Amino acid sequence: MKKACVIGWPISHSRSPLIHNYWLRLCGIAGEYLRLPVEPANLDQFIANLPRSEFAGCNVTIPHKERAFELVTPADELTKRLDVVNTIYCRDGKLFGTSTDGEGFIANLLANAAQLKLQNEKAVVLGAGGAAMAIAGALLDQGMAEIVVANRTFSRSQQLQEKFGSAIKPAPWENRSDVLADCALLVNATALGMKGQLPLHINLSRLPASSVVTDIVYTPLQTPLLINAAERGNRTVNGLGMLLHQAVRGFELWFGKRPEVTPTLYNLVARDIDPEYAA
Repeated sequence: MKKACVIGWPISHSRSPLIHNYWLRLCGIAGEYLRLPVEPANLDQFIANLPRSEFAGCNVTIPHKERAFELVTPADELTKRLDVVNTIYCRDGKLFGTSTDGEGFIANLLANAAQLKLQNEKAVVLGAGGAAMAIAGALLDQGMAEIVVANRTFSRSQQLQEKFGSAIKPAPWENRSDVLADCALLVNATALGMKGQLPLHINLSRLPASSVVTDIVYTPLQTPLLINAAERGNRTVNGLGMLLHQAVRGFELWFGKRPEVTPTLYNLVARDIDPEYAA
């Protein structure tokens, strides 16, 4: 039986087992995907033991993404730039790591806002952590001309500019509402607005009516940012689709078959997040 897992600390919140075990059943693969709590002090040993374990690989979530990058071989050029991994797989006894957050983000956008033009446009990204880095890299690969990055710690935004070049425009956090003019895409890549976290305060009055607004937060499915944007007529894309699409490549690497993100899967996970969700 093939096995994979997701590791983090804590990890009980992860919906990845629901996603991957659904695909395993659908594909008729004898396999299992588990949720494993791994303390930071035990991470190095866990990853070192992967080639000799029952697991074909694993997903990596908070707070392990940066340390995990240092323990594996980056599988592609974008991952080398990001310095983080969220997916690890074994090949011939060697461990490779990649980041699928960026491709999951783009796939979610294309699936839910097909009219959005990315090439030669401006985006505003709130946050400068690992998810923001992956998103910025993916947007630049799509031809985005300018990405304004507003983060509560300004130096983190500057680090993204150092990593990706002059297309990244660091902005002070207090200016986050002022930089929205002329942007085609607004991305919340922070935890602000998530259930149990502080709210995201932002004034959308300067945001063009044609802009798409997306949030990587998926608990709740419709964050206050998305609700406010929809009320003023902006197209919105929630974060659940990114979670689903970023899982596709890992499943293919571990289990040998590329799965699809379908409305049935979306509804399954959405109901797990919000029992009152109705398709």
